[in-house]
Amino acid sequence: MVGTGVNFGLDLEEEIQELRSERNAVILAHNYQVPEIQDVADFVGDSLGLSFQAAKTDGDVILFCGVHFMAETAKILNPRKRVVLPDLEAGCSLSESCPPEKLATFLEQHRDKNYYVIAYINCSAGVKALSDVICTSGNAEKIVRAAPADRNILFAPDQNLGAWVIEKTGRQMDLWQGTCYIHVEFTARSINKIRQEYPNAPVVAHPECTYAVRMLADEVCSTEKMVTFCKEAPVREIIVVTEAGLLHRLRKEIPGKTFIPGPTDNCFCGECRFMKMNTLEKARDALLNLEPEIILPEAVRKRAEAPILRMLELSK
Repeated sequence: MVGTGVNFGLDLEEEIQELRSERNAVILAHNYQVPEIQDVADFVGDSLGLSFQAAKTDGDVILFCGVHFMAETAKILNPRKRVVLPDLEAGCSLSESCPPEKLATFLEQHRDKNYYVIAYINCSAGVKALSDVICTSGNAEKIVRAAPADRNILFAPDQNLGAWVIEKTGRQMDLWQGTCYIHVEFTARSINKIRQEYPNAPVVAHPECTYAVRMLADEVCSTEKMVTFCKEAPVREIIVVTEAGLLHRLRKEIPGKTFIPGPTDNCFCGECRFMKMNTLEKARDALLNLEPEIILPEAVRKRAEAPILRMLELSK
């Protein structure tokens, strides 16, 4: 690209550092990204933490190393900033389970329910625009407790997270039938098997897991709270039941402990194919070319912004 002063004799990490400075960019990486992307990021975290960072960044460009809905969230909160994603095809099975047209039709067909729609952040901008408030796995319980007592709640799109929140709050909700394809691969059988190998290791699991797996866990929480749990637990070994990318951050921040990946019935490879579509080379190219860029119609962006801001306010 004309005008860039990047020296292409540098390695990828150095090229990214130069481009970050030249573009006045901030690099956000989700906990499930490949290690080398996490290592060059300004911030690594879960959806809620990265939402806060996206909302307060003073960069001109946001390179969002995650999946499509996360980059959309950053764009919704930063309409005047350029938001780029290393791979535009990095989607999400949860987001795909709830297309905005399908949700709009459902709400129209059930107008008599007068739903208060709580949407898990793992959804498209179009679904956010149809929602009353957004939540993440880290704040879902708080968001549900704050919902109007006189309204029926529709929780979308993750039925497992929704069911877990019902267990925690006692608040009845109707659940959209969506799941994360990675988290439902963990089974009671696979977790029981790893527990037999490491009988003294507690199990920490993500609430997107099934009820059977959550019942076997010593702690069920968001990825950010998993990091806190692992730091504070007075043990040397911990079984971590979520997407395997989190293990890199855990091993980096807590070098004195051993983290065992929760296995599926098939392997120890609980890796999201969408999260792993982003590579260091694609991240470099995105900063160099400032594309693929996230573009949203302003009407959709504005409608989607209100429930996100409501979430951020309730999460303080």
